Amino acid sequence: MTTAASLDTTAVTAEPGGRIDVPLQVRNSGSTVEEYRFEVVGPVAAWATVEPASLSLFPGSTGTAVLALSPPRSSEALAGDVPFGVRVVPTSAPDTTVVPEGVVTVLPFASITGELVPRGFDGAWRGNTDVAVDNHGNTPVTVQLTAQSDSSRVRLRFSRETVELAPGAAELARLTVRPARRLWRGTPVVHPFQVVATPVGDVPHESVVLDGTYQQNAILPRWLPRALVAAVAALAALAVVWFALLRPVVRSAAREESKKQVAAALSPSPGASGAASGGGSSGASAGAGGKGQDAAAGGSPSSGAAAGSSAGSTGGGTGATGGGATGGGGAGGTGDPRSAQAEVKDSTGGDPKTGTVFTVPADQAFDLTDLVAQNPQGDSGTVVIAAEGRTLLRLALQNFRDQDYHFVTPIVVPAGGKITMTVTCTEVGKPVGGPTPAQCAESVLVGGTLRPAPSPSPSPSTA
Repeated sequence: MTTAASLDTTAVTAEPGGRIDVPLQVRNSGSTVEEYRFEVVGPVAAWATVEPASLSLFPGSTGTAVLALSPPRSSEALAGDVPFGVRVVPTSAPDTTVVPEGVVTVLPFASITGELVPRGFDGAWRGNTDVAVDNHGNTPVTVQLTAQSDSSRVRLRFSRETVELAPGAAELARLTVRPARRLWRGTPVVHPFQVVATPVGDVPHESVVLDGTYQQNAILPRWLPRALVAAVAALAALAVVWFALLRPVVRSAAREESKKQVAAALSPSPGASGAASGGGSSGASAGAGGKGQDAAAGGSPSSGAAAGSSAGSTGGGTGATGGGATGGGGAGGTGDPRSAQAEVKDSTGGDPKTGTVFTVPADQAFDLTDLVAQNPQGDSGTVVIAAEGRTLLRLALQNFRDQDYHFVTPIVVPAGGKITMTVTCTEVGKPVGGPTPAQCAESVLVGGTLRPAPSPSPSPSTA
């Protein structure tokens, strides 16, 4: 072996952020000039250098190089004993490389930093922030967390009060801030506080103080009163629009529809029109025949005219009975005024209930001129008012509370005929300010005049 190398000391102590030099002696035992290169091996290679980087020696001479150890003041250079070596490589004979070794003791140091994420936060019931603690030192450290406020108006609580940090590591701890008293409305209140991070252990280090603020907001937002006022105003406007515009239109439409149904029910059939025409013609023929008979008997002309007029009237009455409602107007004005009322109750889900409102006496006819239907409970369903099996009105209960009809041309109900009301209940209404009834209850009032039923026309006599 033609190369020899050694360190002046094999055990040194280095301060992080400082520098320590270790002399390296190299001897050329060969017979020729040799150049030597130096390479640092081991964990210290990142922060160690050899000066000069190469050295040329004559045969039998000795040279000195300096190994400079500069551990950084960070977590890259861990505290404790760190072995190292210096490879001395002859340029002409690399296989004769020698490696002197040593140990450097890196002293420990502590360096922690902290941050509140976020520093300022708010909330009505509570607020949360994260305490971030970083260990920039080269040794593990335990950090104790404490919090304090300038008053007793808030309560501070950590998710964990002790944080273990490895070199170069960072940890988070959740801090919850709760106000001691609730703020229902008004201006937000700001609560300042401090978080203190204190290292625990043999390595001295100053505590880190972090300042933060928690803004306590009102539980009820500021816009809530204005929103309530706006909502009340909108409801009032809708109510005005309903009662002033929409409700009259709906009621008018329902009334017009009911009138159309009544008009359709009262329209005479072609057969009835023919009967009415036939009755009138018969009356006229009877009048003419009576006049001729009186003249032939030698009676006075006035007597003949009176008889003819009487026969004509009888013929006209017969025509009205055959034609339905169109012929009863002449007798509707002279008769016995009558009115009748009936109430029908029906339960939901059952069969329709029918009640008789008025039965026309024998030998009389009833001229129906007025009809009032009432739904005081606001029930839902249908009501049908009929006379002698003929539907006069069919109404939806939910469309009205009180509905009245007055007929210029009376509806004629013949002797023995019945006016009925049939109720089908689908939902029982609820009166304002009262309990919900058990059944639907509807009533109807009819009015008109009773008059003697017209007698049938006499058969023409044969001369």
